[in-house]
Amino acid sequence: MKVFGIYLPVIVLLGACVSTRNINVPEELFQQQGSAQGTTYSIRYIATDSVLTAVMTEKLFAELDQSLSIYKPGSLINKFNESPSGVNVDAHLKAVVEKALYVNKATNGSFDITVYPLVDAWGFANHTRGKIPDSAPIKNILSCVGSKYLKLNGNFLSKEKTCVKIDVNGIAQGYSVDFIAGKLDQLGIKNYMVEVGGEIKTKGANTINKRDWTIGIEQPNDEGFEPYRALLRVNDAAVTTSGSYRKFYDSEGKRITHLINPFTGYSIVSDLISVTVIAKDAITADGFDNALMFLGKDNALKFLQTHRELEAYLIYKKTNGTVGDTATAGFKKFLLPVNN
Repeated sequence: MKVFGIYLPVIVLLGACVSTRNINVPEELFQQQGSAQGTTYSIRYIATDSVLTAVMTEKLFAELDQSLSIYKPGSLINKFNESPSGVNVDAHLKAVVEKALYVNKATNGSFDITVYPLVDAWGFANHTRGKIPDSAPIKNILSCVGSKYLKLNGNFLSKEKTCVKIDVNGIAQGYSVDFIAGKLDQLGIKNYMVEVGGEIKTKGANTINKRDWTIGIEQPNDEGFEPYRALLRVNDAAVTTSGSYRKFYDSEGKRITHLINPFTGYSIVSDLISVTVIAKDAITADGFDNALMFLGKDNALKFLQTHRELEAYLIYKKTNGTVGDTATAGFKKFLLPVNN
């Protein structure tokens, strides 16, 4: 407790003489930053007291990792991957798998969590990036890839083939954002911005600065990305980004990205450099931003025309090698002028 805690004993002793309703405790902007899930996080919220402590946040991430992390021995997802037939899942893994299967169906398989064996073969799962794998092993692995081999019946997640393994990293951070945001909701916080690895959910506004929450979209150049190509003002929505510019390595003169085509077994070939999606929740935005990267600019825009619950901003490489951008009409309403 801060100011309120100092006066609480006096209030109790005075009893009827003083009412807590007469004490006007000013709101503050509380900020919390740290590392989790192999990335960084930032939590900002408006309150009269620090209701979400660092210890509480660490416990929340630990709970999520115990369910969703392929890097944590004994996690629930690893138990599924090691099981020949399936396992009972908790609320976290169930929610993530349900959303992943929904996105998979909506995108005709463009987003698929069963790519784990491919991600592993390319060195992204165990950080052993190096030589490009031969085509024969890739072809064999493809027989184990496909969400059609998964079935979620109640709380039991089963697999039709023993070799089927899942990796939910393409959607788990979005879920983590929603989970932490949900905790802030339970604590009665009306204004916040939660960010994990660049995936964001906002509620209300930054009432201390009297403005909506502001989010930057990185600017591409020859060296990579620098802030900012675009700025957004967003409240009561989620914003996530997928791109080919962060997780990659160069091998034999080729750039290998972490985005693997579930149909070919190789890195996706796309004119898109990054996709930023706005949706009602972060897990939805996070699932679809990866799928849109796979589709490419033209097909992504066609897809968005029939999925009005999503708004998107696409940065792409033109045929002449320069970088361009485009956005849905709804997304443009969130854009702010950028003065670089």
